[in-house]
Amino acid sequence: MKLISWNVNGIRACVKKGFMEYFQQMDADIFCIQETKLQEGQIELDFPEYHQYWNYAVKKGYSGTAVFTKVKPLHVTYGLDMEDKERREPEGRIITLEFDNFFLVNVYTPNSQRDLARLDFRLDWEDRFLAYIQSLDEVKPVILCGDLNVAHTEIDLKNPKANRNNSGFTEEERGKMTRMLGAGFIDTFRHFYPNQIEKYTWWSYMNKVRERNIGWRIDYFIVSKSWQDKLVGAAIHAEILGSDHCPILLEIKK
Repeated sequence: MKLISWNVNGIRACVKKGFMEYFQQMDADIFCIQETKLQEGQIELDFPEYHQYWNYAVKKGYSGTAVFTKVKPLHVTYGLDMEDKERREPEGRIITLEFDNFFLVNVYTPNSQRDLARLDFRLDWEDRFLAYIQSLDEVKPVILCGDLNVAHTEIDLKNPKANRNNSGFTEEERGKMTRMLGAGFIDTFRHFYPNQIEKYTWWSYMNKVRERNIGWRIDYFIVSKSWQDKLVGAAIHAEILGSDHCPILLEIKK
């Protein structure tokens, strides 16, 4: 089974920069995107083999997630808590698909912002999100993918010393990631490549940054440890342009 995750940083712009060609080339079983930046009805993607599920932000041109899947899920939910209307996510950041043998969670984690103005919100989100995926994992294994907005270790970004305590590399955010992995989940890329350096998924739009590979690895496939023996391969498709992020791939036994 082949899965792809990609923060497209605006699907309407990405479609004009090769998204359709990459989508068709990969022929994934499940293809997840984040930061769609649109509202319902603003784009129609013609993928007859796929069921499509979209979670739009209330704010126009902001956030948003979508999943394209060849197999129709048993159930689809949006946000962290569909029973409590006050705790639904107005920023369209989570879609959960339940299949026969696993849950697929597509997520776009909130950024704590350059001045860390949203760090407290982010840390609260992390606590609620971990509780959520743990509750799913108690029922059946979880495949979590998306832009988690954190470089976990020093080898996950080009300049760790210069970025220490910056958004996405604070001790608090990294600690939450460590806690998640310690709670029974696997960073699949590091499972296959524990020490590989200079493998990134996001680069600033600043001049020549991507060409010089001054990046961060902040996009992940995270899988329940109970499925460790089902992992086949993981990859970062850094050569694919169209966004400030690149797509990532996970292959898993059916």
